[in-house]
Amino acid sequence: MNLLNKTSNPAFTNHFFGGNNTSAKTMSVTGVFIKSLASISIIIIISIGIWKLHNQGTNLKWYSMGGMLAAIVISIIISVRQHWAHILVPLYAIAKGFFLGSISAYAQAKFPNFPYQAIGITMVTFVVMLLLYQTRVIVVTKKLRSVIITAVTSIFVIYIISWILGFFGIKVFIWGVSWPAIVFNILATIFASLSLLLDFDYIERYKNKAPKYKEWLATWGLLVTLVWLYIEVLRLMKKLAIRF
Repeated sequence: MNLLNKTSNPAFTNHFFGGNNTSAKTMSVTGVFIKSLASISIIIIISIGIWKLHNQGTNLKWYSMGGMLAAIVISIIISVRQHWAHILVPLYAIAKGFFLGSISAYAQAKFPNFPYQAIGITMVTFVVMLLLYQTRVIVVTKKLRSVIITAVTSIFVIYIISWILGFFGIKVFIWGVSWPAIVFNILATIFASLSLLLDFDYIERYKNKAPKYKEWLATWGLLVTLVWLYIEVLRLMKKLAIRF
């Protein structure tokens, strides 16, 4: 597969965007924007509800676990049933709302205002990366694309391995507050931010070309990146607060 058609985000692959366009209507940037805004609104509304439950003393463990597992299952289904994206992506947003609402509520209880700050940093990062891309201050070249893809893949492999080892009681350094753990978190945050560039580039490549329904797939891809970025920022802030 040509590297020019790859991206670090699993939602933007030739599996979704390859082939000839047989649809009269095509994917547009406006369509992706509207669907992304609607999906983010769903996440925010669900998260607010979860916060209220937490304030009432409800244990959010199952909400967090259920949201995470549901998001994974829905993502797998989307990858093989792309025509269902208009139904599955809103469900993905709901699942992420439960997950993010839970972890944010826990973070708020231990580190007041951290979730708000993490949201702010995520939004600012999104805008900055978009401006850098639109003004071509950063050009998505073949070399840059290759570096980001390799780094992001490595980061996710490390996360998966550490998650599996956790079931056997083996704690990997990345979950601690040591300097190596903090450096790893900083690198993950940086490459989560850079992944937005690849997402913007991919949307631009396929706007007015891919079928209309794939706006939902593009929306899903952006949600994956933004959620990852928010989690990394929140985790980094918590580590720095504990460390210092």
